[in-house]
Amino acid sequence: QVQLVESGGGLVQPGGSLRLSCAASGSIFAINGMAWYRQAPGKQRELVATITYQGRTNYADSVEGRFTGSRDNTNNTFYLQMNSLKPEDTAVYYCNADVISRSLRSDNYWGQGTQVTVSS
Repeated sequence: QVQLVESGGGLVQPGGSLRLSCAASGSIFAINGMAWYRQAPGKQRELVATITYQGRTNYADSVEGRFTGSRDNTNNTFYLQMNSLKPEDTAVYYCNADVISRSLRSDNYWGQGTQVTVSS
């Protein structure tokens, strides 16, 4: 009943920027915590950033100061602004959210993933 759809990935040169979006739709009452993960080939999925309902954020040390998470509660959309990108940022990025349905039950959902490639 709830779907997270990601967009904004692509190819960018080192030092460049990308903005990822994750739009939630379905039987949504509210969205609590949101998060961004990434997974590079042969590596485990890692947590990149978290966003609370109030928009408070935390970041992995590897992206601190370069990535910024935000959310638009009106449109049930959250974002990851990625600046000063490095080749080691190359990965599939996944959004994740704890969603409160109209029945007031909480469930966790994943987006389909979007590829980010940082290369010259």
